This record gives sequence, structure tokens and C-alpha cells, in this order.
Amino acid sequence: MAVLADGLLRETDGRCSCRWHGAIPEYQAYHHAEWGRPTADDTRLFEKICLEGFQSGLSWLTILRKREAFRRAFAGFDADRVAAFGPADVERLLGDAGIVRHRGKIESVINNAKRLQALRAEAGSLAAFVWSFEPKPADRPERLDFGTLMAMPKTAESTALSKALRKRGWSFVGPTTVYAFMQAVGIVDDHIEGCWCRPECEAERRAFARP
Repeated sequence: MAVLADGLLRETDGRCSCRWHGAIPEYQAYHHAEWGRPTADDTRLFEKICLEGFQSGLSWLTILRKREAFRRAFAGFDADRVAAFGPADVERLLGDAGIVRHRGKIESVINNAKRLQALRAEAGSLAAFVWSFEPKPADRPERLDFGTLMAMPKTAESTALSKALRKRGWSFVGPTTVYAFMQAVGIVDDHIEGCWCRPECEAERRAFARP
């Protein structure tokens, strides 16, 4: 396993990938199989935006390792079930050592589940709403190298989506958090040039039916 100067890591099979996964097995699997691959599944989108909120101030690897515990704690991120959570559920979650026990973030998930119910009435689905903020190809970097990616913690589109969500009462959805969400669910493909996943994600995005 060799770390290359251009933000890539040469894996044992000779392929190069984004070095941020560090060849840590669960992180590497997430990078290869999930990150940047487009989805229109509202449950997975809701889960991801909530977990990005929990990740604020922490590493994504910490959250990834707790993801199954989060799923158990938050009813599989079924928004309708989470929206029905009350004070007793908040106390239950604060006592759950398997998740990040942060009252504000826990209450944010419940709040955002309720906001999602209202958003469905407006836009039809969370997927339809968030994908409407997909940047135009002309607004993306001509070449996405490591330096360009590091200089882009947020974008005009993530800022616009953040503002739109906050206007509708969502919380823990700042523009940097929202950009991480957009990267993860394939609204943008931020695998850098030379990563073997980039052409696969680009092909999936071309074939993807926007909601």
C-alpha cells in the first residue's frame, strides 16, 4: 500500500483510489461501494443527512463505525417513526452508548424527521428536493485533483441547499455538512482524478434517473 503525492493511494491490487480512506477496512469499503454513488432512496438520504449532522466536530470514521447502532436507535431512519419520537425517546437515546449522545443532535434528527414530512407535501420526496440542487456540469471543476477538492469544503449549491433546508426549519445542515452529504449520495462525484471509483460513479450518474 503506497500513499502517492497527488492525493491517491495505491492499493495492494495495483489500483489507485482516494487516499482519505487510509486502507482502513470499513472506511475503504465505504469509499469503494457507497461514497459518490447516486441514490434516490429517501430513507438512505435522510439517514445520511442526519449522520452528517452527528459527524460535525467528529470524524466520519467514528460515525461509520456506529452506523448500525444509529440505525437501531433511530428506527432505521424511517422518518415517520422518528417524527413520532417524544421526550422519553430522547432520554432513551441519551443513554445509548452505541451512538453519539449529544442532546442537540438527537433532537435535531427528530425535528428534521418532522420537517421531512412537510417537505414531502411540498416537493414530493426528499430525493426530488435535494437533487434539484445538483450543480450543472459547467459549474464543476474542469479537473478534480486533490488540491481542488481540499479547497472546496462547500459550494454555491451546498450553500443554497443549506439555506433552503434551514428556511424550512431543518437543523445541523450548514453548507459544509450539506456538501459532505452531496458528495456521499452522488449529487456530485468528488472521487479525484486517478481514483478507480471515479469512472464507475460517473457511469452510474449518467444512468441515474433524477427524481
